Amino acid sequence: MRKPILLVLVFLFSFHHTQAQEPKKLNASAIHDAIQKLNFLGSVLYVAAHPDDENTRLISYMSNQVKARTAYLSMTRGDGGQNLIGPEIRELLGVIRTQELLAARGIDGGEQLFTRANDFGYSKHPDETLEIWDKDEVLSDVVWAIRKFKPDVIINRFDHRTPGTNHGHHTSSAMLSMEAFDLVNDASVYPDQLNLVDTWQPKRLFFNTSWWFYGSQENFEKADKSNMLNFDVGVYYPSKGMSNNEIASLASSQHLCQGFGRVSTRGSQSEYVEFLKGEFPENKDNIFDGIDTSWKRVKGGAAIGDLLNKIETNFNFRDPASHIPDLLKALKLVNALDNTHWKAVKSKELKSIIEACAGLYLEVSADKPTTSPGSSIKLSIEALNRSEIPIELLDYKVSVEAANRVKNEPLLANQRQILTDSVQIPKYWKTTAPYWLEKKGTLGMYHVEKQELIGEPETPRTVTVSFNLLMNGEPLEITKDVVYRYSKPDKGELYRPFEIIPEASARLKDDVYIFETGAQKDIEVIVKAGRDQLSGFVQMAYPNGWNVYPEKQKIEIANKDEEQVLVFTVIPPKDQSEGLISPMVNVNGEFYTRELVEIDYAHIPFQTVLMPSESKVVRLDIKKKGENIGYIEGAGDVVPESLQHIGYNVVKLKPEEINADNLSRFDAVVVGIRAYNILDDMKFKQQTLFDFVEAGGNMIVQYNTSRRLKVDDLAPYELKLGRDRVTNEHSEVKIIDPKHPLMNYPNKITQADFNGWVQERGLYFPSKWGPEFTPILSMHDKGETPKEGSLLVAKHGKGHYIYTGLSFFREFPAGVPGAYRLFANMLSIGKDNINLDKKLSD
Repeated sequence: MRKPILLVLVFLFSFHHTQAQEPKKLNASAIHDAIQKLNFLGSVLYVAAHPDDENTRLISYMSNQVKARTAYLSMTRGDGGQNLIGPEIRELLGVIRTQELLAARGIDGGEQLFTRANDFGYSKHPDETLEIWDKDEVLSDVVWAIRKFKPDVIINRFDHRTPGTNHGHHTSSAMLSMEAFDLVNDASVYPDQLNLVDTWQPKRLFFNTSWWFYGSQENFEKADKSNMLNFDVGVYYPSKGMSNNEIASLASSQHLCQGFGRVSTRGSQSEYVEFLKGEFPENKDNIFDGIDTSWKRVKGGAAIGDLLNKIETNFNFRDPASHIPDLLKALKLVNALDNTHWKAVKSKELKSIIEACAGLYLEVSADKPTTSPGSSIKLSIEALNRSEIPIELLDYKVSVEAANRVKNEPLLANQRQILTDSVQIPKYWKTTAPYWLEKKGTLGMYHVEKQELIGEPETPRTVTVSFNLLMNGEPLEITKDVVYRYSKPDKGELYRPFEIIPEASARLKDDVYIFETGAQKDIEVIVKAGRDQLSGFVQMAYPNGWNVYPEKQKIEIANKDEEQVLVFTVIPPKDQSEGLISPMVNVNGEFYTRELVEIDYAHIPFQTVLMPSESKVVRLDIKKKGENIGYIEGAGDVVPESLQHIGYNVVKLKPEEINADNLSRFDAVVVGIRAYNILDDMKFKQQTLFDFVEAGGNMIVQYNTSRRLKVDDLAPYELKLGRDRVTNEHSEVKIIDPKHPLMNYPNKITQADFNGWVQERGLYFPSKWGPEFTPILSMHDKGETPKEGSLLVAKHGKGHYIYTGLSFFREFPAGVPGAYRLFANMLSIGKDNINLDKKLSD
């Protein structure tokens, strides 16, 4: 059993490299693969809308079989999706999914690009999508990506000809790609870009079709394929010990927050691309037909090709270092090329290959994972030449300083050198958090001011060390990012990105504060020091009509990373009101208003994010019955904490804790989002939960999907899940039966309670239900029929079973008052309202 695991590990060590994780360590086979790729001068751009939309089989095939430089352009970072592994949603989910994409590209060999489009949630038509995105801005980003990457071939994941039949983001991505294809070579289109890039014309554009777009395998088999190209993406790579589709499975399995972990596949498998624009290839077996992908493509490249093709053909797997003299000659010729695009791409590839052939290990580790501008850090520099090639370290330069450190030290064969240094980060140095979150954007677009940053997957590292070497008598410059390397006894050696953070940050304990009465509340502000000896004061920004005291409080924090907790008292107004409250940390006259958020999952690098430090305060007219709630957690949400905000006692339950004795303590049990999709043991607990309802308890089940449902009976009566959803958060909501207790007790629910909802009304509504259920609400998106499955209630014995697809998991963190009032009614139904039906009918 050990052998396949080791094989996968060798592959991952060779190719799976995300920023600030363990450095690349290429073995001889990986070096030879890199040289083959070095000798191919052609590029493919794959275009779709979200993380996990990409076809990793085709990306891996183009990168590893064809050897083309391959990138995936995702319109968005997936901010509007759900999260199966934790509570992060919206911007923080986008950070996670960005890193999952980078992890996937580290496996399948591709690169990753983005636009500034924000995933605002499910959209049913590209007209809506492009209006919210700002079509011209996103189109400019697609044109920018093409001009910068310069693909010969573009492949769309989705069909531009079918608007309104699937996700509007999907169709929009294809429509934008089609339009951009005709614009990128026009100098009058987005002319400001041409200060940084040149115009470009891709050779051809395809649509990555399949039977799915034809409705069935049978329909696809009958389809005319004369304008299609076909690839066997199950090809086997002996140098990797894996099939292409195995690599693809590993890559797509990086999308863990979307539940994409899967078993690998192998063996022959076909992928089709349908020709859309450009020049149709005469040779349908070669997607690059008619394009010179050899070194002869660039002026002065023939001599480079002669050198590198000889190395590829006669590669010395036992001693790759024997090729360094010729590789250095090739690098000198590449650096002399007039073609700036291929010079930049291939010189980077060549340096990486030379470094690997020499077994050269250069690493710079800081003594701490973060620091703030104006602070000092200690650097540990490891330099090791694991070959017989003569290498001398002439000097090195740290990016935050002007002067070089002269060394003139030989790097003797296999003799490790450890250099130590101390540098100060300038006071003006910028923080290194995700750049697209630095400025407040709109619902559909992130705001990025620097053109050079648009499309970049991450904020470029700004603290680097450039080494000037003399290798075999030839000058060679290699630049390394400063990282933080450390170890844990139970995990071994680990890496984190080295980050520049503010000298002070602050956060409020909760994202939302609900004032269900006029009583004042104490709220905690946690101030974190980004440096030693931090002093200053904190004051609060708050809405009109609210009061906070004291006006300001002093902070004194001795050590970096320590926190000080301050308590402010907030007094709400008498009437219903809502707004934002934000702590402001004043240090020497400079205000800091951002929160430092850390994201730590094993499958992606540690993430440090700066977000506006603000929470919503809501003075809410709300009543409730019942006190004790059991909560069965699903895919991750903050519903339990939100219910605590309005005074409920909430106990989180694991499936193994679901028994009659435990349930008897609760007035109601709430099942978290997608719990029935991810908790296998729930199928053994359904009857126990139904018995709890029959005995007088209330059970509320939040949305699940019909795919991968773990239970046969979701409810005590017939209930079939569908795919209906209402994506417009402003869609009109009609109360089907205004006299129903759920709309009246203990809170009177009106149209006003559906104002201010965010992202959507709800999703995956049931499509069919038994007569025992009463539908409460009706809603629909523009041009569609009414959907009545968003909120269903059924009496079962003495209690009530409620199924809801309404997006409470989004509304609660946004502090939507009506969502809290409605949920309180759902929890309260049947409690002390025996005569309510009669009163309402009188």
